Amino acid sequence: MELLSPIDTIKGVGEKTTKLLNKLGVYTIEDILLFFPRTYLVYPKPQLPNKDLVNSLVSINGRIKTSPKAFRSKSRIDVLSATAFCENIPVDLVWFNSNYLKSSMEPGKIYIFYGRLIFDNGRYKISQPQIFDTQKYEELRKEIQPIYHLTKGLSNNTVLKSVKTAFEHCSLNDNRLPAEIEAKNNFMSYSKAVYTYHFPSDFDSLVKARRRLAYEEMFFFILNSRLQENKGVSFENTFSITHHPETDLFKEKLAFKLTGDQNKVLSDIIDDLTGDYISQRLIQGDVGSGKTIVAFLAMLDVALSGYQAAIMAPTEVLAKQHYESFKNWIDDSEFDIPVALFTGSMKASEKKAMQKLVDENEKCLIIGTHALISEGREFGNLALVITDEQHRFGVQQRDKLSSKGNHPHIIVMSATPIPRTLAMILYGNMHVSAIKELPANRLPIKTCVIKESMRKTAYKFVSDEIEKGHQVYIICPLVEASETTEAQNVIDYSKKIKEVFKEKYSIGVLHGKMKPTEKNQVMAEFAKGETQILVSTTVVEVGVNVPNATVMMIENANRFGLAALHQLRGRVGRGDAQSYCILMNSSNDNHESERLNIMLKSNDGFLIAREDLKLRGPGDMFGVRQSGEFSFKIADIYQDADELELASSDVDEIIKEDPSLDNHLELRSTLNLFLANQFYVL
Repeated sequence: MELLSPIDTIKGVGEKTTKLLNKLGVYTIEDILLFFPRTYLVYPKPQLPNKDLVNSLVSINGRIKTSPKAFRSKSRIDVLSATAFCENIPVDLVWFNSNYLKSSMEPGKIYIFYGRLIFDNGRYKISQPQIFDTQKYEELRKEIQPIYHLTKGLSNNTVLKSVKTAFEHCSLNDNRLPAEIEAKNNFMSYSKAVYTYHFPSDFDSLVKARRRLAYEEMFFFILNSRLQENKGVSFENTFSITHHPETDLFKEKLAFKLTGDQNKVLSDIIDDLTGDYISQRLIQGDVGSGKTIVAFLAMLDVALSGYQAAIMAPTEVLAKQHYESFKNWIDDSEFDIPVALFTGSMKASEKKAMQKLVDENEKCLIIGTHALISEGREFGNLALVITDEQHRFGVQQRDKLSSKGNHPHIIVMSATPIPRTLAMILYGNMHVSAIKELPANRLPIKTCVIKESMRKTAYKFVSDEIEKGHQVYIICPLVEASETTEAQNVIDYSKKIKEVFKEKYSIGVLHGKMKPTEKNQVMAEFAKGETQILVSTTVVEVGVNVPNATVMMIENANRFGLAALHQLRGRVGRGDAQSYCILMNSSNDNHESERLNIMLKSNDGFLIAREDLKLRGPGDMFGVRQSGEFSFKIADIYQDADELELASSDVDEIIKEDPSLDNHLELRSTLNLFLANQFYVL
């Protein structure tokens, strides 16, 4: 088999499995080899069932006294049931549409059953448990089991077998990084690292494999960025932009006072816009720190100077929200400045009308999504480009928007709380500004960590907040139920929450597998207050400003990196009402409670992430991502900060000696493959 052979050339991968893998972005043999596990499982030691283990994934050592019984339920589902006795404790077992398992269990024999333990009507139960022979289970306990991202109808075992078969028939090219870099950093080979990441013999080898692959991702990310920077030149600032008293007057009339950090960043931007050369600036600020008003004030000065200014947002809902805010500010102040909006869902006639508005007005404010960089969009007098949530777009897309004008000034805004040194690496030679102070009217978000026993109290609190007229986010880690993961999922949870509140409240559902139009509609309804509760995955992290939302409830919070929790927490507390973050800790590990309690002590995103890493050992570094920034498959800018700096240093040495990679043709070829395969999204 060749690496680029279709995935269905693997033995056992038929038409149905091919379609399911395609849904996950797996089309070729190479795709499946680079379809890395999202976490790992070490099967636990069998235990006697007890109340402390309820709602946890457990292994029990049980004897079946009588043959399992098969019957058909009222809803016409085949049900197989049995009772396993763990010493003298009965545990009811049930399987759905799995009658074939009946012959695999012999009365009187001891088996290991693995699944989620529940306690209902005075009895322990496990639904859909895996069944193991005791000797086979002991062998499995010595191994680290990879757990993959799945979609409905696709089992973890199917993916596992496909990966193993692919490795048996294909080999990966090891000549990716320069030999001197491999030797200097004592890296394991690329092919061994990829194999080990799927099938680690122990956590030490897994850590080494991850280090190599994370370094390589960041190495090529930085290498491409440096090559892009080298292509650029310093352009003379030909725009006659000045700071206008009307901007100061508008600022004074705002219902809130800007913080010292916001004023400092605005001063930096004015210096850029009036300088001798075209500028590029990164503005860092936590979610809710007030970057949007800073962007508007900068764009206002540009428009009052007679030019066009554009801002590109990551979602249609956010773009529309910016548009409405900007238009209201312009209209209320009676500025003669048109405001244009471009989104993908707009009709062709609407886009044509907006383009006409831009063409006929040398000064205007332009707001949009990726639609701003589509064919047919032209902005002849563009002097300033701002990209919101920079990592969602990337270097090429930002440059494409800039190319719509004549070398405009560039501002990128990011809510990623990373230190200046790492920001300089990730964003190249940009000037860096930070907004650390929160607006004066923002009350600190009250955060609590609670266990399952407090769930009813949490729901009562949620109900009380809704009765006050507020709204609530509830975050689940999964889209749909998983056979291998003990965690809440959006699909089932949204049904359960309707029953909890007796369908008293309107509930929205949001996840990454929905179509963009569906996601936009759900977020728009929540933003308008038409839904009281939004059940979502972390896709809501890049959402909209909903000042009326006062509660962020995060299920299975122990499954998230603290930096990710911090970003999610920042979705509330956007208005002047007291806001709250409820972290549901589903782990029985005291270590997890200690980790989550860090969230109670600080609002500094980077400090939270670093403290998190101090408490986590090698086994905890997998499956808990700190952030999804830059769309790396493996690398994480927090836990791989050392590798990021190392990669940057190594890239700088290569570029210094060979700026165009003329003497590193193989390296250039590998870089092109990375970009073509979208191993990460720039």
